[in-house]
Parts: sequence; structure tokens; C-alpha cells
Amino acid sequence: MTPDLAPTVSVVIPVRDDARALDVCLSLLARQTVAPLEVVVVDNGSTDSSAAVAHRWGAVVVGEPHVGIPAAAATGYDVAKGAVIARLDADSRPGPRWVQTVVERMSADEGLDALTGTGSFYDAPRGLRTAVSVAYLGSYYVLCHLALGHTALWGSCMAMRSGAWRAVRRDVVRDDSEVHDDLDLAFRLGPRRRIRLDRSWRVGVSARSLRGRRQRRRRLDRAWHTLRVNWQVSPPWERWRRR
Repeated sequence: MTPDLAPTVSVVIPVRDDARALDVCLSLLARQTVAPLEVVVVDNGSTDSSAAVAHRWGAVVVGEPHVGIPAAAATGYDVAKGAVIARLDADSRPGPRWVQTVVERMSADEGLDALTGTGSFYDAPRGLRTAVSVAYLGSYYVLCHLALGHTALWGSCMAMRSGAWRAVRRDVVRDDSEVHDDLDLAFRLGPRRRIRLDRSWRVGVSARSLRGRRQRRRRLDRAWHTLRVNWQVSPPWERWRRR
């Protein structure tokens, strides 16, 4: 596809009190081989310099006072102007071809609704980084596939067409901070839309959310809560039948 016909990409980053990590993420986005149309940083009630960092890098800064990633991410998707909406977390570290990969994959397959990638934990012990990343993300994708009836999305490295977002934006959970927004979004997109896992599309991410028994338990509790909320709407056996 010629550059003039390539889809434009908006990159959405929710942030709350994570200025240092955001600064690194935005510096990496500034070095992309294909520049995004815009970077939208959603300031989710930060008390640090997150918003100032975003302004300094030329990002579009949007405020979302309702604390929680579901609300912040959805607000970012709502205001994004690109034909494709990509998503990173503040602690994501995209490589220089990250946006280019989005453009290439979406250009090559016009029937693809969403793309999701993988990552490695850059601050895990050096000898364990690969093993921990494979174990965590491998389990996430396998178990979520069984629960959804199709490929899940991972919020630290994902993208979707703006039309797909518009189709489900009124259905996603926004006001429950205990819901995993990426898993909820994948549920709402449903088994009839195409989501592709590209294992070569990778970012670095922090392992801080997995450190300590309390953090791991919290993530697991949120996962089960997200499943319960969505299974009330569409249980897994119905989703698999609809494939």
C-alpha cells in the first residue's frame, strides 16, 4: 500500500502519577520510523508532572477525572483521530518500528479489526526475563482465548481500527476500575471480529505489577471480576458456538 493510502495511527497512553516512565515511552515514540498521527496522553488525576511531561513531548493531553484505566483508556479512544487506535501503557517501551508494524499489518489485511502483541519485562532479573515473560503472557493468551472464544488483547501493546472502537464504545465498562480494560474490550469486540496476535510485535514493560503476593492476587481478582461481568452478558459456551 502506498504511503498516501496507509492508515493513520493515533497512540493512546493512559497515565496516573508515572511521569518518569511516561517520559521514556514518549521519547521512544518520537524516534519511530513511521510517525503516528498523534499521541494522546490521558491524565487520570495525576498529582505528579505526568501532564507536563506529555506536553513537553507534544502529545495531546486529555483529562479523565474518574480514576481507573477503563475510564482513562476509553476517553483516549474517544478523542483519537487516527484510522487506527494503538495503545501503550506509560511503562511500555516500544521499539523504533512499533508504529510501522501497526501500519503494515493493518494495510496488508483490511479485514483485520485489532492487533495485539507481546513483550518482555525489562526490569526483571536478567536471567529470568524471557522465562517470566513467556510464562505470564503465554498463560494470559491461552487462558483468555478459552474464556473469550477468540484472541484476547493486551493493553501494553495493542491496536484496533477506529470503526471497531466506535461499534463497541457504548458497551465497554468505563466506571469500574477493577475491570481489566483490555480483556473487557476484547470481550465486547466479540468472536466475529478478527483479532490477530503478532508475536514479533513486542514492547518492553515493567514487571512491577507482578511483584509481591498482594499485586499478583489483585491482578488475578481483577481478571476473575472481568470474566464474571462479561460472562453475564455472553457466557463462553455461547461465544464458542458463535465462532
